[in-house]
Amino acid sequence: MNQRNLRQNVLVTGATGGIGSAIVRKFYEEGCNVAIHYAHSKDRAELLAETLSENGGGTVRVFGADFTDPYSIQDMFAEIREDFGDVDILVNNAGIGSFGLITDVTYEDWRTMFAVNVDAAFLCIREVLPYMIRQNYGKIVNVSSIWGITGASCEVDYSAAKAAIIGLTKALAKEVGPSGVNVNCVAPGVIDTEMNARLSPEDMLDLVDDTPLGRLGLPQDVAEAVFFLCGEGASFITGQVLSPNGGFVI
Repeated sequence: MNQRNLRQNVLVTGATGGIGSAIVRKFYEEGCNVAIHYAHSKDRAELLAETLSENGGGTVRVFGADFTDPYSIQDMFAEIREDFGDVDILVNNAGIGSFGLITDVTYEDWRTMFAVNVDAAFLCIREVLPYMIRQNYGKIVNVSSIWGITGASCEVDYSAAKAAIIGLTKALAKEVGPSGVNVNCVAPGVIDTEMNARLSPEDMLDLVDDTPLGRLGLPQDVAEAVFFLCGEGASFITGQVLSPNGGFVI
């Protein structure tokens, strides 16, 4: 972590799922203050915060917002600034998935997919950038997916949204690099989380067989990648896509 400010403020969106909670734990254990965003799972967010607080360390706070509603996001940031402080590190992890034929995807489905996965990331970035630019320092990590790189059959809307996150990352990195802000992307492969619970045991075994390292990814694998991109070892890295996928996509 940056030595100029060991106790940095980190916001992790979509922090109650497997990957999100692992990212929260990693930053907290490394001495950061962490703001936990939740959309619907307030109880899970509060339990995570309580569990971390029992171990001492930095500050951990819980903030709710509906990421399909721009005004809800705006209100969340007002609360964050008042109760928590300005954000040094933003991890745009919030997202939803889907599975089905494109012909079954309604326009409302499409807009909701982009609202949560792309629009919310854009709105969060707009909220944190003024402070980051003023202090000439900031880290933004956007969480995409391997399907944002390669595309996935029967996940067209999800793939399109995650590809948009990659484009956002690359363009924004060029725009705010002169202001000392690093912007990168993590594109996980198949990770053993609740999002993949719809897959049968046979499907999961096939995915393991298709992964050169011979296992599914763990949420901690993604958390380590995110943390690396926010540390001093990655200070000259921006506009890049780091994909922890076990060799599933090369």
